[in-house]
Amino acid sequence: MSTPNEVTRCSWAGSDALYQHYHDREWGRPVTDDTRLFEKLCLEGFQSGLAWITILRKRENFRAAFHGFDLGKVAAMGEADIERLLQDAGIIRHRGKIASTINNAKRALEVQKEFGSLAAYFWSFEPEPVKGPIVSGSIPAETAASKTMSKDLRKRGFSFVGPTTSYAFMQAMGLVNDHVDGCFCRAEAEGERQALKRPK
Repeated sequence: MSTPNEVTRCSWAGSDALYQHYHDREWGRPVTDDTRLFEKLCLEGFQSGLAWITILRKRENFRAAFHGFDLGKVAAMGEADIERLLQDAGIIRHRGKIASTINNAKRALEVQKEFGSLAAYFWSFEPEPVKGPIVSGSIPAETAASKTMSKDLRKRGFSFVGPTTSYAFMQAMGLVNDHVDGCFCRAEAEGERQALKRPK
């Protein structure tokens, strides 16, 4: 893999190797796998009020705690699981966010039944690409598309899915390409987006 000095990245990737790897290999690359989409939605909820690197460092712990984000297994979790996870120092011990993950798994199963997949549902909110340069400082915290997605998720009973959280999800899962101009990942991510067969 390239060393930090050999490539230009989005400034938020910083100098942390884990963060750089996430930026280089995951963020902005289009995702259509339901488990990964559900995991990201949940982890974005856990991130609320925190730095993403905090969640990223605990991601394997979250995966262990929530059965690899298997929808059926998470949906079957109950109050005893919440109490147990509140004692798990490997994750963010926030009752509301833990309960939200279980609730959101139940809601996600309903979405799968209605749309055939979570991917088909989430990609239905993909906005038109932004025209003009993408530069640091010009990227919004939320957009019309993320507000629409957030509103629909909340109508369906999902929680911790505000428009800012929804936009961070859209950025990470490749529904938009917010790698800045000059970042070595921008063209790669766009190429993957162009080649992607949108789920229906």
